[in-house]
Amino acid sequence: MNSNMKKIGFTLLTAFVGGAVAIGAYKLLEPNTLDGLSLSERQKVYFANNPSEITASTGAVDFTQAAAAVSPGVVHVRTTYSRSKGQAANDPFGDMFEDFFGRRRQSTPQKNAPAPMGKGSGVIVTGDGYIMTNNHVVEDAEKIEVILSDKRVLEAKVIGRDKNTDLALIKISATDLPIVKLGNSDDVRVGEWVLAVGFPLTLESTVTAGIVSAKSRQIGILAPEIDRNSYDPNNPPTNSSIESFIQTDAVINRGNSGGALVNTRGELIGINSAIASQSGTYEGYGFAIPVNLAKKVMDDFLKFGEVKRGFIGVTFQELNADVAKDLKVSEIDGLYINSTLEDGAAEKAGIKKGDIIKQLDGQEISSSARLQERVGTMRPGDKITLGVLRDGKMKNFSVTLKGSEGNKLASNSKEVTEVVNSLGATFSPLTDVAKKKYGINSGVVVTSVAPGKVFDMYDMPKGTVITTVNGRGVNNNDQVVAALKQDTKMVALQGFVPDGSRFRVTFPVK
Repeated sequence: MNSNMKKIGFTLLTAFVGGAVAIGAYKLLEPNTLDGLSLSERQKVYFANNPSEITASTGAVDFTQAAAAVSPGVVHVRTTYSRSKGQAANDPFGDMFEDFFGRRRQSTPQKNAPAPMGKGSGVIVTGDGYIMTNNHVVEDAEKIEVILSDKRVLEAKVIGRDKNTDLALIKISATDLPIVKLGNSDDVRVGEWVLAVGFPLTLESTVTAGIVSAKSRQIGILAPEIDRNSYDPNNPPTNSSIESFIQTDAVINRGNSGGALVNTRGELIGINSAIASQSGTYEGYGFAIPVNLAKKVMDDFLKFGEVKRGFIGVTFQELNADVAKDLKVSEIDGLYINSTLEDGAAEKAGIKKGDIIKQLDGQEISSSARLQERVGTMRPGDKITLGVLRDGKMKNFSVTLKGSEGNKLASNSKEVTEVVNSLGATFSPLTDVAKKKYGINSGVVVTSVAPGKVFDMYDMPKGTVITTVNGRGVNNNDQVVAALKQDTKMVALQGFVPDGSRFRVTFPVK
């Protein structure tokens, strides 16, 4: 008996000593030794020195602990612009970021008018001053100021910006700052309580509560812009954006952009980025970038100074009953591969046209948003396992992601190039809110129009909604391509122009 008690006591002593050594090692790491550490490692050092446990309520709903822990780490971001950069296009679909951000608009610059200003929010993620926010909060800003919870105003510099995810990392010169603990957005569940923390409208720090309404939402706002002065038909832009938003009904408004979406344990699960609204203010639909994607982008900025993207090298479309019928396949769930890019990662792994992606690293994949989000957290050279349905049987393929050359291959895809060159337009999925507004079940929104091309000639501007192409409903760019391939001589389009009027047009393919 005594022998067993001694063994148990020795085991407990060993565990306590091991824990103390681990904590002590972190405490020995001072701020000047943080160079080269990833975001997660920096956070471990901080919380080893600043232990704090928040317990989520299981009885009556109580968010006080989470709100108290997070609010000091969410900052007000104030930006100043030149008068030429302060202008904003009046576009009902393209202004979701501008309206949400709250950038001041001036229709006609006045000679003695003050420089345009903007406001947003940011999340402190390291004690030495690194702050996550949105790209659109700081893009083109001549001056960026951060107002801390203790009312200090410090100037910030941009460490990195990424338009494809609408994320940015900025830095202020300060130490011993309160930070927001990083969570795991993969663990987020629809229906769980969340808090949105930021600086909406003209208010100071504000906390609102709601639930996670949906995950992996695509809303079509991260699309490439075409510069009418530098458009090159031989090298048309493609949409390399990653949209896989967490949707919430927590109240967020202009100025919340770049702020924190946290769970009841006070852990950051998303960066608030946009609202879907016809009025420009809260109508129940808010969207946040998953923190796992944000962590990867921030680590890339810290380690490489730029984002390192991995590419599979395929074009695909989401399956549903209607798409499956058109493609003459029995499967109604998954991602149908339209083409593999020559010398791309998928082709080298043995994946081919007609395969249906069902899994990534053992997890079910049924939406393009989810696939883009998962791959977006990886870098060139990383290996993934794709579970693919071929001839009714599941097969696993080990795929080594390629780097920027994969993106170049995608932009040279013959089908996509032909679409952009002939129509002179790019498309993004239409939001559920917009579909409800127009009373339609399918549609894409025109996100850019090239000068002198068909859409420009037929006066179909950015913001035009296309509901059918050659009689087929379309919900994404791949479906537009598939519908256009039906008729090689004529193109028939139906939809709505930005003012809400219906249109129908037929023209010859050039």
